[in-house]
Amino acid sequence: MMNKWEGIVIRSIPYGESNSIVTLYTREAGKVTAMARGAKKPRSKLVAVTQLFTYGSFLIRKGRGMGTLEQGEQINSMRFIREDLEAMAYTSYIVEIVDRLTEENERRQGVYTLLYEALNAINEHYDPEAISLFVEWKMLVVGGIHPILHECANCHATEGEFAFSFRAIGFICHRCFHTDKYSVRITPNQLKLIRTFATVPISSVGDLTLKKETKTFLKRIVRTVYDEQLGVYFKTRAFLDQLETTPNLLPIKRAPKEE
Repeated sequence: MMNKWEGIVIRSIPYGESNSIVTLYTREAGKVTAMARGAKKPRSKLVAVTQLFTYGSFLIRKGRGMGTLEQGEQINSMRFIREDLEAMAYTSYIVEIVDRLTEENERRQGVYTLLYEALNAINEHYDPEAISLFVEWKMLVVGGIHPILHECANCHATEGEFAFSFRAIGFICHRCFHTDKYSVRITPNQLKLIRTFATVPISSVGDLTLKKETKTFLKRIVRTVYDEQLGVYFKTRAFLDQLETTPNLLPIKRAPKEE
């Protein structure tokens, strides 16, 4: 059966001397893996469309086993992402999250749109660290974790001071701080940001500018949830940590005023 699907290349690994095994996340069918025969040959028509992060239209022949990528048309090469070290690092992390938390041939609602909007925003020079936070918070639900962010997870209050509880996996109000001595106090602005990351589409936010300290604090919260509740290890996170400890690898950027 021949299928024409719109998708994004989230993984591409060599197979033999001239082939590649390509994993796409498609709009129509979710995650799909296909053999791209001859894709490593310099003159192959599949060279451009099998590059990591490429957004395109793909013609895939599906049978009982792995499909075969017959043709492809590049819609957006996401060139900036591949040329900028920081953008590439965070995009690699984003596609790994999507890859690890989704199953083959299973279409999960909202995942394709999230992936497309994240890569498109980073390619348009939006802050890749902030964009990755959208993906981290939103993909928790795909992993089976549903943080309680609209009220106190213990008493259901919606007003007061709040903290994030790793025991309740959500917010608890000041009346319930005693229920989790390891909870992390958050400011009203941090609470709004977490809700934004978890519920608002990337395309609706625009260029969100955050201070480095704010992003670091919110990353620690969501990554602790991943570590403790999902137990998923992401290889690309190690490189992100290396960038954090060796900032001289990246060009100097002006410290932003938080919006």
